[in-house]
Amino acid sequence: MPIKTFRGMIADGGQDTVVLHTNNGSMGYRIVKFQLFPNIPGTGTLESTVSIYKVEQATVSATTAAVDFSDQTLLAASFLSINAGAPSNPMNMTTVFDNEIFNQDIYVTHTTTDGSGAVNYYIELEQIRLDLNENTVATLKDIRNLS
Repeated sequence: MPIKTFRGMIADGGQDTVVLHTNNGSMGYRIVKFQLFPNIPGTGTLESTVSIYKVEQATVSATTAAVDFSDQTLLAASFLSINAGAPSNPMNMTTVFDNEIFNQDIYVTHTTTDGSGAVNYYIELEQIRLDLNENTVATLKDIRNLS
């Protein structure tokens, strides 16, 4: 199936919406790549946590990053650490994402715990045509996550 890409820059404490929903829910998506890139490379120390959720987050902290892998609405999380003062270990990135199929909008959040400012993100989603049963399962999962 085709791959759709999304990219953007998200501010500290920000939340972006990636619009994916359709009128009939027959198109599903699965994350195949999720990467972060600093806004201004090589200029300082940065610790950024970017997460992707199935539901909009009521609040996004600009100071404390909390990632809970038991949260059923969490699809992916990535941590980017840049230490300008340690040339032997300048950048580390850890990314984890679920293999789950979804058919509604997703929400990208960003928290910086060291430094401040924005970070770039890049997401590749595999498009999957859903039959009626798969569509129903994906939609019911989304409804359950809203309650």
